[in-house]
Amino acid sequence: MALIPFTGPQARARPYDALLGDRSLLEHLDEFRKRLVYSAIALGVGVLVGFGFVGQVFDFLLRPTRRVLPSGSGLIYTEPGEAFSLYIEIALILGLVIAMPIILYQIWRLLAPMMPTRGKRLAFPFVFFTSLGFVAGAAFTHYVAFPYMMAFFASFNTPDLVFMPKIDDVFDLYLKMLIGMGVVFQMPTAVFFLAKIGLVTAGFLWRSFRYALLLIFIAAAVITPTGDMVTQTIFAAPMVGLYLLSILIAWIFGRARIA
Repeated sequence: MALIPFTGPQARARPYDALLGDRSLLEHLDEFRKRLVYSAIALGVGVLVGFGFVGQVFDFLLRPTRRVLPSGSGLIYTEPGEAFSLYIEIALILGLVIAMPIILYQIWRLLAPMMPTRGKRLAFPFVFFTSLGFVAGAAFTHYVAFPYMMAFFASFNTPDLVFMPKIDDVFDLYLKMLIGMGVVFQMPTAVFFLAKIGLVTAGFLWRSFRYALLLIFIAAAVITPTGDMVTQTIFAAPMVGLYLLSILIAWIFGRARIA
């Protein structure tokens, strides 16, 4: 008996139809353009607002460095536009921070129709805990890691060798450490969600501690902005602590506990 091919709506369904939902591809592209424009406007307004606070933020960021400078020395810049460029960079970063809630909201509005119900429930906890982790990493950098590292570098100051760092180099190092620590402090959040869906358990993390310790120091050597052992240890120490905290989180929120 000859088979009659099915020509109903389901036969014409494409793999990405579930993502498109009841909108066409052009409608999704138009929605993407709209969200992108809103995000760009929010970023522009944030940068304009950030310009009003550049001086205070500049003083706040460089305060740990000025505290360890030898008496009579200070931060320097050797190119005419170096200080001005740094102010512009700080204003852009401030603008991004100010506009970030609006940008995240636009991303959410874009992705929400394509997400399953379970994904929507996890969206707010994910944004909250990742933001909290980044803030914790930034605070650790500013109040602990960066001052200690600058004090170590300044300890080599002698009457014949004066420590007078360039503002651009100092801020570049500060920013790299800030981003690095912000990523490192996402470890408990990542383990929380992986434990919730059963991909990792506290027992597995505990049994893998010796290997994790090795990988932590390798990762610290890779992401460290400088090549010295002091900075590497500064990065590795909180990672070890966060790994132990992640074991506790997996034990509390995961599907299985340490036997």
